[in-house]
Amino acid sequence: MKNQIIGVAAFLTTISLTATVQAANSEHVRQLLATKQCQNCDLTNAGLVLADLSGANLSGANLTGANLSRANLSGADLRGANLSGASLFGVNLSEAKFSGANLTGADLRNTYLANAELNGAYLNGANFQGAVGIPLQVASSEEFYAWGIAEGQKGNQQQAISYFNQAIAIKPEYAGAYLARGVARYQILDRQGAFQDAQVAEKLFTSQNNNPGTLTAQAFIKELQTPVNDKVSTGSPSFMDFFGSLGSVLLQFFPF
Repeated sequence: MKNQIIGVAAFLTTISLTATVQAANSEHVRQLLATKQCQNCDLTNAGLVLADLSGANLSGANLTGANLSRANLSGADLRGANLSGASLFGVNLSEAKFSGANLTGADLRNTYLANAELNGAYLNGANFQGAVGIPLQVASSEEFYAWGIAEGQKGNQQQAISYFNQAIAIKPEYAGAYLARGVARYQILDRQGAFQDAQVAEKLFTSQNNNPGTLTAQAFIKELQTPVNDKVSTGSPSFMDFFGSLGSVLLQFFPF
């Protein structure tokens, strides 16, 4: 029993020491908040929720696991910083510099990335869902497509359209993205835009010998050509109304 107690005590001591080593340097946290100058600082696991760090110099800083949710990091210098596993949910990152930064596994959902410099940053496993202003080089066309589908299902059609636009900019022959954008436009009652996208999707599907896609696009075109007065409901159509009835071809996550 005595040996067991000693063993448990040693184990708890080890955990305590590990936690101490992994905690942020409190002096560095104070320095950052007071001066916004903290190059190469140790801010591991620091709690910086809602902090105003606009224009801060955090180049080379260790922000592993830090919580920066809803903070303002606009124009901040984060070049070479380690932000692996950090929470950047809802952060303003406009014009922030990330060259050489490690953002592996970082949570960048709902961030604002207008003019952010992400060239040379390590982004493996970073979550950009819901982010605004994502540079094209950050994600693949399929990822933009998937984010668009997710936003469309939540009723955020304008954001969905923005993602589909980016998917198409990367891959102009992406028939599924045209079709998805058409559905989002249909949802916001832009029937002309929806019809144009459906026509482009049909042509692309046909040229790619994708028969299910062609048939789906043709069915959507037929739906759009049906006069509104002939429909049972003239309200705003659900994103899933049409494709749900056809087996949701649109929602199959693969490049068409």
